[in-house]
This record gives sequence, structure tokens and C-alpha cells, in this order.
Amino acid sequence: MALPALSRLVTLCIVMVLVGLLPWLSGRDPALSILRARSGDQNPTPEALEAIRQQLGLALGPAENLRLWLAGLLRGDAGVSWISGGPVMPGIVAAMQVSLVLMAAAFLVAAVTALLLCLPTLARGLRGKGGLSSGAVAAALTALPEFMLSSLLLVIVAVWLEWLPPYGWGTPAQAILPALALGLPAGGLLGRLLSDGLAATFSEPWLATWATAGFSRARIARAAARRTLPGVMPQIAMIMVGMTGGAVAVEQVFAIPGLGRLVLGSASAQDMPALQAGILVLLLNAVLIGTVMHLLRGLLLGRALQLGALPVPQVSHPAPRYGWAVPAAVLALLLAVVLAGLPRDPFASEYIRLQAPSLALPLGADGLGRDVLARVAHGALSTIGMAALVTAIALVTGLAVGMFPRLAAGPIEIAKATPPVIAGLAVAAAMGPGSHGAVIAVAAVAWAPLAAHTAALATEVRAQPHVRIAPVLGVGPLRLMVRYVLPAVVGPVTRHAMLRLPGIALALAALGFLGLGPRPPSPEWGLILAEAMPYMERAPWAVLTPVLALSLLSVLAVTLAALLRR
Repeated sequence: MALPALSRLVTLCIVMVLVGLLPWLSGRDPALSILRARSGDQNPTPEALEAIRQQLGLALGPAENLRLWLAGLLRGDAGVSWISGGPVMPGIVAAMQVSLVLMAAAFLVAAVTALLLCLPTLARGLRGKGGLSSGAVAAALTALPEFMLSSLLLVIVAVWLEWLPPYGWGTPAQAILPALALGLPAGGLLGRLLSDGLAATFSEPWLATWATAGFSRARIARAAARRTLPGVMPQIAMIMVGMTGGAVAVEQVFAIPGLGRLVLGSASAQDMPALQAGILVLLLNAVLIGTVMHLLRGLLLGRALQLGALPVPQVSHPAPRYGWAVPAAVLALLLAVVLAGLPRDPFASEYIRLQAPSLALPLGADGLGRDVLARVAHGALSTIGMAALVTAIALVTGLAVGMFPRLAAGPIEIAKATPPVIAGLAVAAAMGPGSHGAVIAVAAVAWAPLAAHTAALATEVRAQPHVRIAPVLGVGPLRLMVRYVLPAVVGPVTRHAMLRLPGIALALAALGFLGLGPRPPSPEWGLILAEAMPYMERAPWAVLTPVLALSLLSVLAVTLAALLRR
């Protein structure tokens, strides 16, 4: 078996084992967790704990319970809920059906959005004019994470305008806002990727030959699309996997009884069997999406075109003259907010609850009478500080793992296919929600893109003649890596890591918003937004303020990513 395939198989087995051992990874007695979940007031006597162990077979120990859990999965049995006492699988299946409908509606929104964003590039290419459109709309859509866009749509469309129902599931009207919140960011990113690919395709000589030969525009457009799609299939797979993680936040905001909300509720209630089954289904869904996209790519390429036989479309992205203007302006605005709020106390409840903004209180007060400006300013330090720590961990891990690309193929692919929210659910189950758990969860997946970048650069360096001949001259493997390979990859990968910092901060904020990150009264941006949501009708400024701060951070992440691509 090839080393990369073996690496993938071993990684999948390790993930299955870790998910199966979740009840024991926390170091807490599972029987005590069950007792607390069922009745927090009951005295945890040895007799009560032993009765639970005997009832659920916990006395058999972790290894035997893992074997029984895996054997049950093969029979379609995911165990018994610690809370309800009923089988887990029927609830998982029912919730999965709801999530699949939501995902289908969201993907339809994403596909329509991407098509509309691609039309200008397609029209320019068919007229023989190269280049890209500005991409401003795509960038704006991409700069709105699902949890933030959900909150914004809920406040503006459902509460202020009263055009659509704010909560629930079961009617077409109730699906519109969740589908928009989940599909628009994905559509913006997908549209930008396809526009880039189409622009590169239309720069290839064969299309000019087809146009001269008199082929119709419709046929040329179909051929250009077929030429472009294989190159972006891996990115489309990652976008769909990201939608799986984003659905957790969307279902929570709009009270949709889907799999994401079920898993989040199971994590909060410490209902381990339901949480294990939900995490496993989400992970398998991510793997399935990647597999389907790989098969579709093969069908588009055709049997005669093997991997590597078709050159990847490349398009030049000339950096605009004032390319750093937008990120610099956004960064200056964020710094202004931080400097204005740092001297103020973010914890003191010295104002009237939900007090409106005024000169003395520029951004109003929250539901506990605390200064919103102070909390947002101090939250910037908390959120960015945690993001900097995660970035450093991800950089070191990515460099170390990426130096062994064949051995690390499995961990890199699994980590890239795991949204931070799913990692956050698993870590919260083992450690409980908190700042440390959020850092570990995001760091557990943030290293993968950096490792993939490191692996690609290291492969290029090792292929250079002076490096290939070094072992013949007596240079050992360790010295080769330290002397030649590592210095060539550290600089580019470090710059890549720094540009990922705003996106990592948004992932941490998403965990805080879902209750998987820092705990109250921490002034963390995601937590601030979650605490303000119940008061959106009475005090919309309490919601819009953290949304605006997160929007600025999103714009910073998107613009820096665009500069990195150029």
C-alpha cells in the first residue's frame, strides 16, 4: 500500500478511536457526567453512580466500550442517549434530513450567486476581452461569515422589516433566511474562484482558435466551463465542507431542528452518545463531499486525461496600485475603536440596562448595563490575542508536519476537511467550553493549510538540482532539511500564516458565539454577539456593534487573502 494511502487509513482509524473514547477523554467519570446531565440536584452517591455504570455498561471500561460502540455502528446502533434514555440513531436521522434540506437550499443559493458573479467574466471572455471584473461583490459576500450574516438577516429582515419569519422550520418561508445566510458567503467565494478560473481559461490559445473556426458562443462557453471546473473542484469541496460547519451556527440562530443544533445541544448537555454520533456523521459527510468532488473531477476530465495530464489554468493577478488601502483603512478603524474603549471598564454594570447610545456612552449598554464600547475594545485584544497564539501554534505545526508530505497526507486531508466548529464540539466534549478549548480546537485544524503549503514548497526545493545532488556529496537527511529545505520555506509560510490571522480570529469568534469558547463575563466578540441576541428587538445597537466589528475583521481577512493570491 502506498504511503499516502496508508497515512489516510491510519488517520481515519485514529479519528474513529478518539470519537469513540470521548466520554473518557475528559478525565471525568462518565457515570458522574450522566448523573449531572439527568439530574443536577441528585447526590452522586457511590450507589447511584454504580447503578448508572451497570445500566449502561460503563463498568466494562474504555476499551470494551469502544469495541461495543464500533460494533454497534456496524449494525446502525449509535447507543442510548444519556439524557432521554432512548436510542440515538432515530434522532440523528431525523435531524440529518432537516440539515440536508437546508444544505440543498443553501447550495442552490450559492450556485445561483456564483453563476451571477461569473457572468461578467464569461461575457468578457466570449467577446475576446481578457481580465477579471473587480470582484467587489464577491469579496463583500465572502466577508460575511455565516453566524454573523445570520444575526444580521435576523435583525434587519425578520425583526425590523418583518418580511420573513425569524425562527422555526417547516414552511418554505422559514427556509429562506437560513438558506441565504448559509449560501451567500459560499456563493461569493465560489463565484470568485470560478471567475479566476474562467479568466485563465479564456487566456489559453485554443479558445481563440475555436472562435476563428466559427464555433458558437454557447459551445465555447460549455467548453470553457468544462476546462475550468476540474481545477476548482477541490476548492468547491472545501467550500461545501465549510458550509457543513456553518450550518451549526445557522441552525442555532434560526432554531432549526437540524443535525448541527442537535450536536451543539448534546455538547452543552454532555449527552456523549448523541454527540459522538453527530460528530461522526458530520466528519463522514465532509469525507463524502471530498470523495464525490474527486469523482466528478474525474468524469469532467474524462478517461483519457489522467491527473497531471491537463495543465492547471493560471491567471495573473496584478496587484492594484493601492492594494493595501482597504486593509490599512480597516485596520486603522479597528485601532481607533480599541484605543477609544481601552480606558473604559468592560465589566462594571454601572449603566441602565440596554441604555441607548449617547455622548457619554457612544455604543450604548448591554443587557447587564455594561459599556458596549469598552467590551468591544477589550474583546479585540482578547480575540486577536487568542488568534495570534493559534497562528503561532499552527505555523510551527504546519512547518513540522509539512516537511514530511507523504507521511502527513492523511492528517492534512482530514484536518482540512474538518471545520473549526466540529473540532470545537469535540474539544468542548473532552475539556468543556472555554478559552483554552477554543484555542486547541482552532489550532487543531488551522495548521493543515500551512502544512500543505510547506509540503508543496519542500517538494519544489528538493527537486532543484543543487539539492538533489547534495546527498551524493555526503549531506545527511537532517542537514539537508535544516540547511536547504527549511530556510526556503519558512519565509513564504510565515507570511501565509500572518495573513490567515484575521480568519483564525473569526473562527474563534464563531466558537464563542456558539458557546464553545470563552465563558462570561469575558469580553470576546463572539460571546458579546451571543449575549446581545435576546435583546435584538429592544436594543439593536447591542447586536449591530459586534456585527460591525466582526465585519471589519472579515473585510481585513478577505482583502489580505486577495493580496496573498496576487
